Amino acid sequence: MTMLVRFKEISLAFGDQKILVNANFTIGSQERVCLIGRNGAGKSSTLKLVTGEIEPDEGEIFSSPLLRSAMLEQSLKKASEQQVKDVVAEGMSDQVARIQAYQQLAEEAEPRKAIFKEMEKLESMIEAGGGWSVDAQIDATLSQLELPSSQKLSTLSGGWQRRVALARTLVSKPDLILLDEPTNHLDINTIEWLENEVMRFPGAVLFVTHDRSFMERLATRIIEIDRGNMRSWPGSYRKFLYEKEKANSEEDRHNKLFDKKLAEEEEWIRQGIKARESRNEGRVRTLETMREVRQERIARPKKPRIHLNESNEISGRKVIEARNISHSFGGQSLIKNFSLRVMRGERIGIIGNNGVGKSTLLRILLGELQPDKGSVKLGTNLQVAYFDQLRRELDTTKTVAEIVGEGRDYINILGNKKHIVGYLTDFLFSAKRAMTRVASLSGGERNRVILAKLFTKPANLLVLDEPTNDLDVETLEALES
Repeated sequence: MTMLVRFKEISLAFGDQKILVNANFTIGSQERVCLIGRNGAGKSSTLKLVTGEIEPDEGEIFSSPLLRSAMLEQSLKKASEQQVKDVVAEGMSDQVARIQAYQQLAEEAEPRKAIFKEMEKLESMIEAGGGWSVDAQIDATLSQLELPSSQKLSTLSGGWQRRVALARTLVSKPDLILLDEPTNHLDINTIEWLENEVMRFPGAVLFVTHDRSFMERLATRIIEIDRGNMRSWPGSYRKFLYEKEKANSEEDRHNKLFDKKLAEEEEWIRQGIKARESRNEGRVRTLETMREVRQERIARPKKPRIHLNESNEISGRKVIEARNISHSFGGQSLIKNFSLRVMRGERIGIIGNNGVGKSTLLRILLGELQPDKGSVKLGTNLQVAYFDQLRRELDTTKTVAEIVGEGRDYINILGNKKHIVGYLTDFLFSAKRAMTRVASLSGGERNRVILAKLFTKPANLLVLDEPTNDLDVETLEALES
């Protein structure tokens, strides 16, 4: 297996927040490596280090000669008015530049040895990138992914736009593709399609995902970012969970024995006279070293604790009743003669392909949007906590504590008065992080802010529109439970 990328003693910080500390990491050809870790641990930053978008503060990053990597874009908004073929062709821009450079050198009036050497290098890169026929390569990729080449990107659904983004990533035949939360906002069919395409890709894949099924099916190795370090776990996600639990138990056992020994040595040093004897100088030095080791230990982060702030008000038995509702958008019929009755205590999931109207249906059921036809009646004593609405209203100029506490130092949770900073620790925000502006948070941390704010509101109807996007696995599991 050929080594494609290697991190050697990499350190990275943003301000006074340490992300990576002397981290080491490699990825080889044909591996499918999943980066996991808590929100803000440095997963997306690691991808940016690999692509060269950012530089480490310390350490070295080694890449194999002529490495070709490509990142799957989360959004193609800037290209919305372009035809699909033109968007895919952007993935060949480097290949086109190499061909043009080769042709310019070939036209030199007085060829020199240095020019021939550069032409040989360019020729190797061009052949590795699929050859000289760029248009044929683009057409082959469009055909493989069954894309409508002449259609405008803006006319496609979100799932089909993701296909276009993947085509732009794959068209240059990279050695390594990088995926950052590739399943966000995708429907089930598109996720399954994406899984199959990634499985078929002959090169290496480095990806970040919160989707445990996607991870379990694709990953051949897990790289965990934990307390600034990177640790490699060969095998599937399921195997990682088993091995990680054993490693945590061993860490706890080791720390307990160490702390017991340190306490014994501290008791000995307090005796004073014996410690000053020359023959005990070595023991004193050992104690000083143990103190330093204990001081540098970084405790394993606590797991999130999420509690629904259930309202004291009990809703009516009938929560929502929709009768024969229909709704269209942009001339397209989304909902037709749909009826639904939601009863107290039910848990209802809404599924469907991208663009079929799932979010629109939620807004109609909550009375935010009037249907073209039909009626919606809300039950009595309803107190609604709506995840999507809070996402739309998130003010990124404010701090985490300001948004969640709404200017208050204390909030009431389940009838108990709780300090805002203490409450935010349940959502994995340290006291320092609670005073950070939302604009500087990762996508997953922002979603945790929304959840924290959502659960300060007493509610007897919880409405969640795509709440899991960008969340780390531990927060997902806490939310599910």
